[in-house]
Amino acid sequence: MAWWSKIFQRFFPVAQDFLQRHWKRALSIREHLRFSEETFHLLMAGVVGVIGGFTNFIFYTCIDWVQKGVFRRQVTFGEQVDLVKIAELLTWWQRLLVPTIGGLTAGLILHWGLHLVKKKGSTNFLEVVIAGDGRLPFRSAIIRGLSSLITIGSGGSIGREGAITHLSATFASKWGPLAKWQPYRLRLLVACGAASGLASPYNAPIAGAVFAAQIVLGNFSMNLFAPVVFSSVIATIVSRSFLNIQPYVVPTFNFTRVTQLPWFLLLGIICGVLGAFFLKMLRRTEEGFEKLQLPIYARLALGGLIVGLLAALYPQVWGNGYSVINGILDNNFTLEFLFAVLLAKWIATLATVGSGAVGGVFTPTLFFGAAAGALFGMVLHNVPFAVDLPTGTFALVGMCGALAATTRSPLLAMIMIFEISLNYSMMPALMLASVVATLVSKRLYPESIYTEPLRKKGLTIPEEQTRTGIATEQTIGDIMRAPIPPLKETATLREVASRFLTNPNNFLPVTDSENRLTGVVALQDLKEHLHTGQELDIVIAFDVMRPPPPCLTPSQRLQDALPTLLASEQQNIPVVNAFTENKLVGAVTRAEALGLLSEAISASKSAP
Repeated sequence: MAWWSKIFQRFFPVAQDFLQRHWKRALSIREHLRFSEETFHLLMAGVVGVIGGFTNFIFYTCIDWVQKGVFRRQVTFGEQVDLVKIAELLTWWQRLLVPTIGGLTAGLILHWGLHLVKKKGSTNFLEVVIAGDGRLPFRSAIIRGLSSLITIGSGGSIGREGAITHLSATFASKWGPLAKWQPYRLRLLVACGAASGLASPYNAPIAGAVFAAQIVLGNFSMNLFAPVVFSSVIATIVSRSFLNIQPYVVPTFNFTRVTQLPWFLLLGIICGVLGAFFLKMLRRTEEGFEKLQLPIYARLALGGLIVGLLAALYPQVWGNGYSVINGILDNNFTLEFLFAVLLAKWIATLATVGSGAVGGVFTPTLFFGAAAGALFGMVLHNVPFAVDLPTGTFALVGMCGALAATTRSPLLAMIMIFEISLNYSMMPALMLASVVATLVSKRLYPESIYTEPLRKKGLTIPEEQTRTGIATEQTIGDIMRAPIPPLKETATLREVASRFLTNPNNFLPVTDSENRLTGVVALQDLKEHLHTGQELDIVIAFDVMRPPPPCLTPSQRLQDALPTLLASEQQNIPVVNAFTENKLVGAVTRAEALGLLSEAISASKSAP
């Protein structure tokens, strides 16, 4: 017999006997220590935030190890790696060869890895929230993460935030099923993981929370927004504890004159056009690689070869481009050179992402925006116009406009760039450019960088019906779960107390011999009996129960159940087969149902 089994058999009867002898005191403690649904979600979000912060740290560390193996470079933990400087020290043929071999290796990992693990379910965290049950396959995420490490470490033109966000969301999703939580909690866990995964690499907790609320969940209701904020903040602080990295160094400048706003209006239009063009070219590039009908490792090798050919002339196309963006913000490049680098980076990113490499496009998008904004500023200065505004100002606003144009989220773009710059005087320009870029891009190309993969799977939701508006068409039977095990009317008060001590609910249903719901017993109703003597044993559940609360039936539509949901004080509302028979068949979590309804109401208010 195992040692733990012996310990359990020895001490469990002792603990059980202690509870039986001191059940009154235990009940009092149980009532004071109960957690609300909202508090429990915050606790879950905090754990996910820790997971996201550590995921960011581990991913950075693994990239250091990959680059040590590829470039024979000394590992320095927590250092901001500059692949461009490394590329500049290599010969042209090395810059050509490294991304090609890296693409081949990353493709082989995907080819053999996904074949061995036999991928089950979608790996798109947005899809499992919109049209799934919140479950992301764990093994597939690890394989994709390893492939992304190789692509990024060997100079692929892609961002690391994509892999970090996906891994964080997957770890959060895997944690939920271990505790046998329901899909609505798993979807919230995935959103919290996405928030922590985006916030930690960019050191931007507000942007991470907005990303999860607006793009992943599509809802800013407080019962959903509070957990993603909590997760984003925890992840950022955990990441700062290990990695003191600030990706971008933004020069200080002030924007105070209203006559300067028209320039940023024009820049927003330019960013909108560039964003729509990038999305359209990305789709065509993906289709072009698919038409080649090559295995994934051959496609990634071809994408790496294209990056290598460009890097032979312009090593600035390697990696995520942090150092190049900082150079653009500091106005370290000439107009002609910057235009050539922008074009080369554009092609390199299309080749990397279009070939099927795993990673994010946030950072490359910021690169395009910074370069386009700086070019716009240089042209104005050569005219000359707006000479009192430094080139870095236009580069910063260009980053915001390009991000808004590709994500279709001006709120996310303006907040992220504000957190990067910490310059509040730039907010009017950021706000103007982001909304204009979004409107222009949406007019020219209907999909965003996130909805395009969903459209390919036929999951695109019509514009007049948002992803959460469908909730009003659901019935109680769609979200109903097993009922809380009921008490019999003849159960003694001691048995009732024992059930409360082993059950997290504060209300227990009471049924008769035919399983008809006859009432409920509330934990607080036992207070008056806690100080009585031994005559307590003659009290039964029928004596202390309340009348049956307002119930639901499986055939009710969710929107028709709203009055009952609002009036109920129970966490789990009983579901009966019919109001005439009143037989207990299930329960509905009040927080889940109200969350779905609040999403639908928020969506209907925001619809044009």
